[in-house]
Amino acid sequence: MKISIREKIFLAFVIFIGLSALIWARSYYSQYILNQKIQIIERKYDLLNTILEARRYEKNYFLSFDKENIVQALDYARQAEDILRNILTKYSKYTLAKNLDQRINEVVTYKESLVALLKLQEEGYLVVPPDTIELIRKQGKILTSELEKIVKKESQFVQDLIGKSKTIHLLALVPVFILSVLVALFLVFNVNRPLKTIENAITKIASGDFNNIPEIKTGDEFESLVVSLNNMIDELNKRSKQLIQAQKLASLGRLTSGVAHELNNPLNNISTSIQILIEEIEEDDLEYKKELLVGAEKEVERGKEIVRSLLEFARERTLTLKQVNFKDLVDSAIKHVKSEIPDNIHLKVEVPDNIQATVGLRIKSVIINLITNAVHAMKDGGDITIKAMNEFDRKGFSFQVIDTGEGIPQNVITKIFDPFFTTKEVGKGSGLGLSITYGIMEQHRGNISVSSEVGKGTTFTCFLPFRQSEQIEL
Repeated sequence: MKISIREKIFLAFVIFIGLSALIWARSYYSQYILNQKIQIIERKYDLLNTILEARRYEKNYFLSFDKENIVQALDYARQAEDILRNILTKYSKYTLAKNLDQRINEVVTYKESLVALLKLQEEGYLVVPPDTIELIRKQGKILTSELEKIVKKESQFVQDLIGKSKTIHLLALVPVFILSVLVALFLVFNVNRPLKTIENAITKIASGDFNNIPEIKTGDEFESLVVSLNNMIDELNKRSKQLIQAQKLASLGRLTSGVAHELNNPLNNISTSIQILIEEIEEDDLEYKKELLVGAEKEVERGKEIVRSLLEFARERTLTLKQVNFKDLVDSAIKHVKSEIPDNIHLKVEVPDNIQATVGLRIKSVIINLITNAVHAMKDGGDITIKAMNEFDRKGFSFQVIDTGEGIPQNVITKIFDPFFTTKEVGKGSGLGLSITYGIMEQHRGNISVSSEVGKGTTFTCFLPFRQSEQIEL
């Protein structure tokens, strides 16, 4: 039978509340009994003290035969009787002494003896019979002794009850602790662990890993949630494949269109030159014919350059990686393009010496291409800055090529990595440079991004990991 997480939590709280209620009820009962016992002891102490006062006046009478003493003794005896009857009425259920009726009879007998003694005093007897004195003293002694035993017994019981209450409270903590541990374990294994598994899976999905989440056999909402997420992942994978296929077809279309467009211009020029030569083959203007042939040759070279760029863009090679100092790689790239940098463009390098990375040497081509693009963007001169820094938290490093050129409009910046896209004049570029750069960065498990503001300049930011596998497909 499957139990939902809501029902599990509800059941745990019901058990916890039920156990807490039992502990509270037991504690309340113990405290109630203890309170009753304390009241009984207080009343019995009053009773004992009242009897002791009666006996004190009784002894004083036998020493002085003063009538006032016997009156006081009799008054205290009556108070003792009232206290004892009150205890019997209100606390008989909780008192340990079950022979309180006998104690009342003893108090009544003692009181009657004092009344008889007072009557003798009022009748003018000057001497109290020894038997009467002995009887009253014996009655008072018995009564005092029994009450002391009762009070002592009640006091001991209260002490024992307090000790038991402490023990019960300590023992009550044990099931509470055990239940708390069980609830904590339940939350860890049935709530926290499934949530962590789902959280990790969603993090992977957010990073592009669309593998299914491992099944969770909890029999509750988490299991249903994982099944739903896996169904969603399967659907995402299906849609992703469809999207990739559509993107491939779109890219192929753009590539075909770009190739046709780029090759069509030189072919048209060559065709025009040949047609003119055919028409004027018998003319004597050799200089003009030579000019047409030279133009046709240039257009052939332009077509060959386009084909070479296209082959470079589509080429797949396996290159062995090499451990390099990135600053040395930057210096080598700068030497390669230094002759192409005009005097009105200032190049600044802010690359530390401690960046060591395992990369393919085609990263040098990335740097060369970015510097070349920056130079082309600054027709009126400016500054090119190359920066780099370690990013140990990402286990890699980043570098930037920053120019102060004309900038890239926002409606163009999203297209600059597309094949054959260029803003240069016809014949000035194939439009494949940044596409090749983008491909090299991705194949090195890195990335490239661009930010630009028209009139202020452009920044290309690249990130590369420190280490990669021994060989990569380029």
